[in-house]
Amino acid sequence: MHKIKANIDENPLKKIKVRKVIYPIIIGLAVVGYLFYKKFNPNAFDVIVFTKWSVFWLIIAFCFMGLRDFGYMLRLRVLTENMLNFRQSFKVIMLWEFSSAILPSAFGGTMVATIYVNKEGVNVGKSSAVVMITSFLDELYFILVFPILLVIITPTALFGLGVTTGISTFSQDIFIFCIIGYLIKFVWVVMLSYGLFINPRGLKWLLMLIFKLPLLRKWKHGANRAGTDIIQSSIEFRKKPFGFWLKAFGTTFISWTSRYCVVNALLLAFFAVNNHVLIFVRQLAMSIIQLISPTPGGSGSSEYIFTRYLGEFIPVDPAMLGSIVIAMAFLWRMISYYPYLLIGAIIFPRWIKEKFVKKVSPEIKSELI
Repeated sequence: MHKIKANIDENPLKKIKVRKVIYPIIIGLAVVGYLFYKKFNPNAFDVIVFTKWSVFWLIIAFCFMGLRDFGYMLRLRVLTENMLNFRQSFKVIMLWEFSSAILPSAFGGTMVATIYVNKEGVNVGKSSAVVMITSFLDELYFILVFPILLVIITPTALFGLGVTTGISTFSQDIFIFCIIGYLIKFVWVVMLSYGLFINPRGLKWLLMLIFKLPLLRKWKHGANRAGTDIIQSSIEFRKKPFGFWLKAFGTTFISWTSRYCVVNALLLAFFAVNNHVLIFVRQLAMSIIQLISPTPGGSGSSEYIFTRYLGEFIPVDPAMLGSIVIAMAFLWRMISYYPYLLIGAIIFPRWIKEKFVKKVSPEIKSELI
């Protein structure tokens, strides 16, 4: 019994509790409830007509989310060189998304993803390398795609509120948050590129030097682990052929592009919507802004940003827009966020029991939930 108890205490996932699912739900519902209280118009929902096309586009929205997860699963199999089957890949991705959903956006599930991969049969070094390369590919998608799309969509249109009405007001705060988020991603990609492909030990030395600063000192152990992971990743992936990287980035492109098509499909379920490219690009900007969100999974802030940044694309009377856009923001989160809380809450306790605990007493079992 004492040995089992020790195994749980040593488990680095012990701080992830299923009961923490309630926190992002409460935050999200609180924000939606407050916005409804401020802007609710009982006549607003008279303009929403549920038709067969609504069902069609809602199914398409769910399909985009499924394609997103399938792309992640394919990428995981590519990076592990098929060491994980589809069932294992599905569990890892769901657990990863679950962790992201209950942890602040700035941390997400990456901090524990190495454990998920390792416990499915991949050695620690390769697991660290896979997670590090995954982070690199995700950020590379933003770094490459965002400026390319800005050639099509001007910064004025991207950061201007009211562009659909012809009276655009440049949103300086959204612009600043987006620039900060993009620069963080850009610096991270440059550092990873240098460390993974040029001088991994030099990058670890630089990280340790930076994290000796007084304001950053408390994170020096995490920086040391990150540096070690970068060195291991470099050993694992430096000599991979071009075809390997093409498949890895291709699956990354499928995943993230599918994710950002969800809102387009959701709006088409109820409205005649134009400006699809602009809606898509604004979702990229929203994700960059959410990088600095302190709440679990960006809960609350995501709903608020949606209402402020995408509401203008809904073609209804301004007097009714507030209520409708809040409802659409909530529906968007119901499709793209809350399912991971539910699936993770089911899988996580069983996975912990399977991977860390063989025989569990009722008292110890309660610690997992």
